[in-house]
Amino acid sequence: MSPEQTGPPERTGPSKRTGRVQTVLGLIDPQELGVTMHHEHALIDQGCYFEMPDEATERWYIGRPFTMEMRGNIGNHWAWNRDTHTLLNEKAQTEEVYKLFLAGGNSMVDTTSIGIGRDPLALTRISRATGLNIVMGGSFYVPPSYPDDMADRTEQQLTDGIIRDVTVGVGETGVKTGIIGEVGNAWPTNETTRRILRASAQASTETGAPILIHPGFDVDSPLHIMADLIDAGADPTRVVMAHQDVFSDVNLVRKVAETGAMIEYDHFGFENTQWGGLGRPGIGIPTDVQRMQRLEQLIAWGYGDRLLVSHDICIKPWLTSHGGKGYAHVLESIVPRMRRRGFSESDIQAILVDNPRRILTFK
Repeated sequence: MSPEQTGPPERTGPSKRTGRVQTVLGLIDPQELGVTMHHEHALIDQGCYFEMPDEATERWYIGRPFTMEMRGNIGNHWAWNRDTHTLLNEKAQTEEVYKLFLAGGNSMVDTTSIGIGRDPLALTRISRATGLNIVMGGSFYVPPSYPDDMADRTEQQLTDGIIRDVTVGVGETGVKTGIIGEVGNAWPTNETTRRILRASAQASTETGAPILIHPGFDVDSPLHIMADLIDAGADPTRVVMAHQDVFSDVNLVRKVAETGAMIEYDHFGFENTQWGGLGRPGIGIPTDVQRMQRLEQLIAWGYGDRLLVSHDICIKPWLTSHGGKGYAHVLESIVPRMRRRGFSESDIQAILVDNPRRILTFK
């Protein structure tokens, strides 16, 4: 059994967490959350996505530091450059994250889960340095990042480990997760991934923590995941379905919302056409205008109380220091544009404050 699963988890119903939000610095009143970016990564290592290119001339990308010279073509080559995948410099990342605070942000959810460099103590330092409330994620990311012994872990062992992170803390740090996720999925799915979903659902039921899902990038994935979670006993209103930006048909997103799940548009600022459709029908990278149009449609359908937004900063090209929009883009650019488009103040308040507060409050 791995370190993140050692020690007895606390198994109780209502607890001191009920009605509170659990940050890396401890429990807070939900009213303290304020403006919240619901899906970010302060520090992360996505080396699991590295691919060795076949062509000799393309292998010059592998070990080079990411530079602005590379930025224009990185959409075609991001999986070949190791530096692109990592946000490891704590000082530099603290400065980047602090821009969210300066723009009027109060909180962020760091959804770096097991397998991609989750760093509880560093998150406590970044929280103190920036003044931001940081909620840390848990459970496991996508299959390429799984621990080597994942196939041998039982569903109960997985459940116990996730519960322990919420109730006792990660390893020996004492720093506790406040959300179960992002729970990674791929498509087609497999039994190991579904076992993790069931364990995450059980852990949510036992602790009162919300769940955040990274779906497989296929139109069949989100509803399949919701069915698995509900079958495992999860409350669908405690589930956040992330990365809904990539699903071109807003009617599919509406079907996810109809299950009771929260809907997250979390790639604001990412508009690079080189990334294309990720190789699957119905999947694409929209513009920020299209994201706002889809939010407008969902609000018109009556789902304004289900919407969350963020940037999912997780690679160097998305940092302001490397030519990206950074962690403050929604507040500095998107919110003013939303007002010009006719979003009401109550709509904006719901998306930035009320909805994050509701989902992050333990039941």
